[in-house]
Amino acid sequence: MNATVRAAKARGQATVEFALLLPIIVFVFLALIQVALLVRDRLAVVHAAREAARAASVDPDPASAVRAAHRTLPNAKVHVGPRPSVGEPITVDVEYRAISNVPVVGALFPDPVFTSRVVMRVER
Repeated sequence: MNATVRAAKARGQATVEFALLLPIIVFVFLALIQVALLVRDRLAVVHAAREAARAASVDPDPASAVRAAHRTLPNAKVHVGPRPSVGEPITVDVEYRAISNVPVVGALFPDPVFTSRVVMRVER
């Protein structure tokens, strides 16, 4: 009977240890998800800036660059620099506030603002 009591105590101890570690494990998992979402948003900002710069390099209308950026990343702020002559560089800046909304960890991190600047030569 002494062995069964020890086995029951060991099972109880494992349950308590698991109960103590579970919140930490869940927090780390949610933090990893939040970081992955922020990395995704950062890549989307870079991609939106490249798309906008490409549109600005072939179309003299700055609204086409804004539309190109918004197709990739809605709600981004897009600034297209003045249009130079053909062969000269044009600059496009994209700014986006990423929302940290993963439960528990989202409230601990402020919403970061990602920016990207792309310079491309005007083609037409």
